[in-house]
Amino acid sequence: MAKITKKEALDYHSSGRPGKIEVVPTKRYQSQHDLSLAYSPGVAEPCREIQNNPDDAYKYTAKGNLVAVISNGTAVLGLGDIGTLAGKPVMEGKGLLFKIFADIDVFDIEVDEKDPDKLVEIVKAISPTFGGINLEDIKAPECFHIEERLKNELSIPLMHDDQHGTAIISAAGLLNALEVLNKKVTDVKVVVNGAGASAVSCIKLYMALGVDRKNIVMVDSKGVLNKKRTDLNKIKQQFVTDRDVYTLAEALKDADVFLGLSVADVMSPEMLLSMAKNPIVFAMANPDPEISYDLAMATRNDIIFATGRSDHPNQINNVLGFPFIFRGALDVRATKINEEMKLAAVYALASLAKEPVPEEVNIAYHAHNLVFGPTYIIPKPMDPRLITTVAPAVAKAAMESGVAQKPIEDWEAYKDELTKRMGLGCALVRNMKARARLDPKRVVFAEADHYNMLKAAEIVKNDGVAIPILLGKEDLLRKMILDNELDLNGVEIIDPESEAMKETHEKFANLLYEHRKRKGITLQGARGRMNARTYFAPMMVNTGMADAMVSGITKSYPNYVKPALEIIGKRKGDALVSGMYIINTKEGPIFFADTTVNLNPSVEQLVEITMQTVRAVREFNIEPRVALLSYSNFGSTRASIPDKVGQAVSIMHKNYPDLIVDGDIQANFALNPDLLKNSFPFSKLAGGAANVLIFPYLTAGNIAYKLIQEMGKFEAIGPILNGMSKSVHVLQIGASVAEIVNMVTVAVIDAQSVERLNQ
Repeated sequence: MAKITKKEALDYHSSGRPGKIEVVPTKRYQSQHDLSLAYSPGVAEPCREIQNNPDDAYKYTAKGNLVAVISNGTAVLGLGDIGTLAGKPVMEGKGLLFKIFADIDVFDIEVDEKDPDKLVEIVKAISPTFGGINLEDIKAPECFHIEERLKNELSIPLMHDDQHGTAIISAAGLLNALEVLNKKVTDVKVVVNGAGASAVSCIKLYMALGVDRKNIVMVDSKGVLNKKRTDLNKIKQQFVTDRDVYTLAEALKDADVFLGLSVADVMSPEMLLSMAKNPIVFAMANPDPEISYDLAMATRNDIIFATGRSDHPNQINNVLGFPFIFRGALDVRATKINEEMKLAAVYALASLAKEPVPEEVNIAYHAHNLVFGPTYIIPKPMDPRLITTVAPAVAKAAMESGVAQKPIEDWEAYKDELTKRMGLGCALVRNMKARARLDPKRVVFAEADHYNMLKAAEIVKNDGVAIPILLGKEDLLRKMILDNELDLNGVEIIDPESEAMKETHEKFANLLYEHRKRKGITLQGARGRMNARTYFAPMMVNTGMADAMVSGITKSYPNYVKPALEIIGKRKGDALVSGMYIINTKEGPIFFADTTVNLNPSVEQLVEITMQTVRAVREFNIEPRVALLSYSNFGSTRASIPDKVGQAVSIMHKNYPDLIVDGDIQANFALNPDLLKNSFPFSKLAGGAANVLIFPYLTAGNIAYKLIQEMGKFEAIGPILNGMSKSVHVLQIGASVAEIVNMVTVAVIDAQSVERLNQ
């Protein structure tokens, strides 16, 4: 973890607009009419509706997505009782995390009141404002009394995260650590150093998972909680042990699990060595754990170790829990957060850690390939699947336990809503993957000896999007799969130069020779070319050994397009092939063509490129609105390019009168409906923005999509080859795993289309 300096931290909080959060309007407010609707007199109408039916507050106000983060500043992080005002930066930070991880709005409320019953009354009095309440940084034992009263006296979800957040996340980690070590939860001996709110909640949840009460020893700053202690409050008295132990060192002898929620450096190497074989150590004191990671790992090598820090494996981080727990609770309008919902979060987190990790998570944590095991027992906070895993589990538990007032009926639609809420993927990509899963096709990965290709193959296999076939030297590929711990069991591997492929290799060479013998190729030359995967892969597709192929990650585009054209060729009736990119914007996808193939197309070729693109766009169930771009508008400048574009549009207006297509037109007019309508109301595009942009020559299209991709930071899918008789798609050099996955999905949909045409 990079060292945070005092100046950097203060500058972060003070620069620009002070603090970390702001309120943003969600309705229009530009006109006087808008303001009259927002306030007086229009606001009276929803007020009357809510007066008649209080539940309508969820319909007409932000209550249903608004959580209060409430603290009295008596136990702030590792700072202690620093007061309400000094604790405000922490509460603002909690609000930021709620928003960025679960799209939950937050008001942070710092209450200058230490009397627990008075604090309860204050929270109750302001509770109608909120859909949920997150209690934060309130010291023990008062926090137990405050939470218990509020849970019983309010009918909205409420949780003291300091107690339950760490408990939920560490419980998930504990379950997985025990599974890795093949230990039973009912048998393990647990030592807890710390007896505050978090420790108490952890132990209660561990017992709910099956840890035997007799196998637990809790230690506070004065020693073990045992029968000889006379200074214990009612909370600590629940955890007194019958064992004749007094110190942490004595308690740790032969223990299976150490849970540290205390202070730095209280565990010595000798204590760690005294623990049972294959111990589990959760040293969660922040910022410095009860024993340092380096010291613990140097002391023994059979340990599973977790901390609260992001610079070590297995970070127990509350952000894995509270945003998604509240998200699920709010979405079913739960009256409380109960034990069933907490356990559902535990099991969901534990399960997610066993799934293959998305490549964006590996990249975010500079990991080669995270795999379930001793150094990965809990998901990473930046895993985008958390919201669609934990929130539905919590919502379902709320429904099953009878505290949900607004049950969810369509779980797939709910997960899609969560994905859209977080902007985790556009509808087009979700729909593409759904279509691919209906009829997954065999896709050849022509450069399988590249890690990104193998990881993408793992993802599409596990997602049910495609049936990958790996092309390359089998020994090398199996070693790479093993070294990177990829889940590719059962996936077919083909080595074109192997003895097993000798007969197929000769067959392919003869086919190529027969097809190209009058175009300069000899039989010997055909045999040589079949040693190259750039030729072998398209021949597999051409002969039906596979349905589609993806390649191009290591060599330039023409190196892969040329063999595909020689072997597979253009679609019947098409005079050319063209290149298309899909740019995913917040407003929806925009299709760019030709961006990769035709250098300076003629009028007739522009028409062909446009119609190929129209067919491709319709394959995605999108009705195309096509703009043929230029630097002029409808003949405003007479020159070769505007004239060429205008002539192509005239042909399409005549031959395809129902197609929404127009040009020549400048890009800003094509994408701005108001600007177009005001200036050129006669255009066939008037009334909406174009979603297909046809460029007059390759240079313009190529530059445009790359600028948009980099400067706009939009996702680009492509290059997609249109006009091939079978599904062949060529990647950009160095394509990311996500880009390969998207292209494989396109290849599957393309193969489905080819199959329909041939039926």
